[in-house]
Amino acid sequence: MPTTAPNGTWASPITAELIARKSISLGAVALDGGDVYWTEGRPAEGGRVALVRRRGSGAIEDVTPRRHNIRSRVHEYGGGAFCVDDGVITFVNFADQRLYRHRAGERPRVLTPMGPWRYADMILDRQRIIAVREDHAQEGTPPRNLLVAVNSSGRGQGTPIAEGKDFYSNPCLSPDGRQLAWLTWDLPNMPWDGTELWLAGLDSSGRPSRPRRVAGGTGTSVFQPQWSPDGTLHFVSDGSGWWNLYRLGAGGAVALCPMEAEFGLPQWVFGMSTYGFAEDGRLVATYRQGGEWRLGVVAGGAVEPIETRFTGFDGLRVAGSRAAFIGTSPKEPSAVVSLDLDTGEAEILRRAFDVDIDPATLSEPRPVSFASEGGVTAHGTYYPPANKDFAAPKGEAPPLIVKSHGGPTGAASTALSLAIQFWTSRGFALLDVDYRGSTGYGRAYREALYGLWGVADVQDCVAGALHLARQGLADRGRLIIRGSSAGGYTTLAALTFSDVFRAGASHYGIGDLEALAADTHKFESRYLDQLVGPYPERRDLYRARSPLRHAERLNCPVIFFQGLDDKVVPPNQAEAMVASLKSRGVAVAYLALEGEGHGFRRAENVRRVLEAELSFYGIVLGFTPADGFGPLPIDNPPPGT
Repeated sequence: MPTTAPNGTWASPITAELIARKSISLGAVALDGGDVYWTEGRPAEGGRVALVRRRGSGAIEDVTPRRHNIRSRVHEYGGGAFCVDDGVITFVNFADQRLYRHRAGERPRVLTPMGPWRYADMILDRQRIIAVREDHAQEGTPPRNLLVAVNSSGRGQGTPIAEGKDFYSNPCLSPDGRQLAWLTWDLPNMPWDGTELWLAGLDSSGRPSRPRRVAGGTGTSVFQPQWSPDGTLHFVSDGSGWWNLYRLGAGGAVALCPMEAEFGLPQWVFGMSTYGFAEDGRLVATYRQGGEWRLGVVAGGAVEPIETRFTGFDGLRVAGSRAAFIGTSPKEPSAVVSLDLDTGEAEILRRAFDVDIDPATLSEPRPVSFASEGGVTAHGTYYPPANKDFAAPKGEAPPLIVKSHGGPTGAASTALSLAIQFWTSRGFALLDVDYRGSTGYGRAYREALYGLWGVADVQDCVAGALHLARQGLADRGRLIIRGSSAGGYTTLAALTFSDVFRAGASHYGIGDLEALAADTHKFESRYLDQLVGPYPERRDLYRARSPLRHAERLNCPVIFFQGLDDKVVPPNQAEAMVASLKSRGVAVAYLALEGEGHGFRRAENVRRVLEAELSFYGIVLGFTPADGFGPLPIDNPPPGT
């Protein structure tokens, strides 16, 4: 029989140490002949990203030496940090942002010189590499972004082949090598607001000739151009209000299967992929409909489902008769999966963790929808407490953690997350809110946040928490909100401008919108024009919605986590809010992490953050965690703690 114990005090096998040291993050996937490649983020190696290969023979090995960290800093968020062709890898090394060429068993050879350049999104074209380059030569001015061709023998920083726009991505070469397509966009657009698809022939010297825009523009987002084996250019566009698949014909773009579903994603990083072509021309795609991800073959104006046990398919790649992706589901760890398209057989190549956890201790996600202000229906995923060894006292509703995701274009996922199960297995309920602005519900829902950031997202998080409390699925007096980055802003805004939540946790959250607008990196430099309003014309909105400028209204306990090397949200924003709370006698804790930027990668810090957050909730809500952590430095602790 399970032991009866108050929520929050349950002992759990899902420890902070397990999450920090026994799990890895699985990233970009690539196919090359019979080999599958992927990246692994390893907290136990200081957050280093390694490139791994599974040979056709079944052998799995690290490809890049331990001294190399496969990670780009273009747009600050990176992605697209390697490509592979016939066993030869081109990659970006994080420390110097230079391009390297490498064949397994040989010493990596540097291609580009030291300098103010960063690279990403590479493809191979004959004896050269086409890549996005970001130039930081002019200190104090925004970097310059362009497409360049780098000689594969290693001569110089690359020759410009497309320039003049603010941003570039997705260079892709036709099968015969005679045409090049790419995406581009200009500020104030983000890539999910408006992008252009350009196409050009390549002359004898490899330079684009007669480039022309063939799709996209103001108010239309194009995602992932790709050529089919017969030389037809395909892409995803949300011109209909949904990211659907198209092919470029003689008369223009032709929709392949119009439907209210999302075949695209917000392009925060390079190298994102939701579809691909088998050798025989089959178009295999993953798409989100009704809050759920599906996999299928697109043909005849419809999608024929491919049945698998997975509910998520990240980084889909297709070649020959195989697909490879990061497969996720609510009950098993995310994994690199190789799928035989002819037989339907799925092979697990690598799991994010191999710890055996009893399914009875895993909380199963439940989709929820609820009414928010203005007659809007918002969405989310609810996780009830679950632990086979414990039960709450009769009549006790659980404390609820509301998770406000980042982006704010992110989306709730049903993938098994140890970071979520860490909480639910201790007796917390959790609501992952798809507030207005989230991806997966069409362009109109995504744009419903425009002009209302800090208002509509807060309303939806509050509405979701109160909805669950009314249903008896959460304790109205023990509602908590937490979030990271943009989600950290929603968290701080909810704590400052509403009185619903008892406590909160900000992970490198934005406290001052005006400071963010005035001093951020180029990629997001005009993002707030859409989310809040043009700056400085609407400085009044920026100040009215900045938690830091209204810190006196924040009167509940908060714990702040901040990387001291964060270039996106500088530490001074968290420190100013901490000082305000401290001066007014409100319980507050602050963990400043050296060597961490916008997100935490080192195992010791991943563990420390989880333990500190749980300890903080215990102090605020008046329970003692079973884990027995050491004391947490906290200013103005509640009486009796």
